[in-house]
Amino acid sequence: MATSSYPFDGQATTETDFSRLFRELQDSGVAGTATGLDLKVTADGSAMKVSVQPGFALVRGHAFLSTAIEALTIATADTAARTDRVVLRLNPTLNSITLAVLKGTPGGSAPALTQTDTDLYEVSLGLVTVAASATNIALSAVTDDRSFLGTRVGTWTTATRPANPRVGKLGLNRTTSKWEYWDGAAWTDLAPVVSWTSVTNKPATFPPSTHTHTVDYNDIVNKPGSFNPTWHQHWWDQLLGVPGEFPPSWHQHWWDQILGRPGQFPPTDHWHGQYLESWGTINRANGSDRPHSYTPAGGTWYAVWVDGNHNFCRNTSSIRFKENVRDIRINPADVLSLRPRVYDRKPTTDEDGNVTEGRKNEYGLIAEEVAQTLPEIVVHDEDGQIDSVRYDLLGVALLPVVQDQALRLAALEARIEELARDR
Repeated sequence: MATSSYPFDGQATTETDFSRLFRELQDSGVAGTATGLDLKVTADGSAMKVSVQPGFALVRGHAFLSTAIEALTIATADTAARTDRVVLRLNPTLNSITLAVLKGTPGGSAPALTQTDTDLYEVSLGLVTVAASATNIALSAVTDDRSFLGTRVGTWTTATRPANPRVGKLGLNRTTSKWEYWDGAAWTDLAPVVSWTSVTNKPATFPPSTHTHTVDYNDIVNKPGSFNPTWHQHWWDQLLGVPGEFPPSWHQHWWDQILGRPGQFPPTDHWHGQYLESWGTINRANGSDRPHSYTPAGGTWYAVWVDGNHNFCRNTSSIRFKENVRDIRINPADVLSLRPRVYDRKPTTDEDGNVTEGRKNEYGLIAEEVAQTLPEIVVHDEDGQIDSVRYDLLGVALLPVVQDQALRLAALEARIEELARDR
């Protein structure tokens, strides 16, 4: 059937049923204390044997009781050392729990426990070190490996931890002498030892709190050799090493009373509204080294570029400054698709935090829109972002439009003349 419940009066309850019930009430292990002799494995060095003390234990919901010391024979020693394991073995087929010795592999570790849910189930009581070619087992060759019953808080060794614990299972690990619990993936230290090196986010230094020292002054280390005197007074005649004269205090002189003054002075920071002279910051670069805001007499005027290093450069068009000259085809439709726009400039803030309002109702093009049809006249900044439009090249881009329209007009005029002759 799909569901069942037990034990009740007049109901048949099987060994399997009771085993399932009892194992939920208590874990497998020895009924006793870790320091007691219940089912403890010992040896006296007289032969290849060990003894198991009397005691009571539960093994997967089944009870085991021993009322006398039981002797177990250890198999003949090998040429290499090995570790045997003394266990309580539950055999549901034989309806018994017996004491047994699992022989280890020479040169290897102790044999593993068999722990199944419906067949054999073994609980470790002790480990026996069998030295190479040994003829007896000494007391020191036996290691206590018992796990103990508790009120659902277990006691075990690292080797005898519960095989299938539930999350939150708590117990004392006698191998490590630490409380640990099962977090669903591993046995975790319940109270780990915290050392200074394992503390995270700790400060590198600590400012000392207010305190006093009651020790002798000679016990203080790194104290200064001398101290600056507190404020006090002396008569003038008590001072040693006084100067013979003193620099005068603050006072004033007329200009003509000053001796050794320079004949001229370098100018302070200032500006010129009429023109700007700047030496060293404006590169000559085949152009002007002195920009003006007015038109001086004589000379030739040029269009000016500003390069990425903020240098002024002359805009030249002569073939002597060019190479790799070739034709370029510009689709007139790309030029005609440009959209003149009107916009306001965003406010700007200088280094002092002063805000300057941008220019209002400014006419021009949007560089991102121009880039969709005429990327050749769009300028990018040092970071690759679209920055501006080469308005000086816009006229060159308009030439194919004008030339295309001129060809269309010439073709229309020729067609009109041909129609006029036919009439």
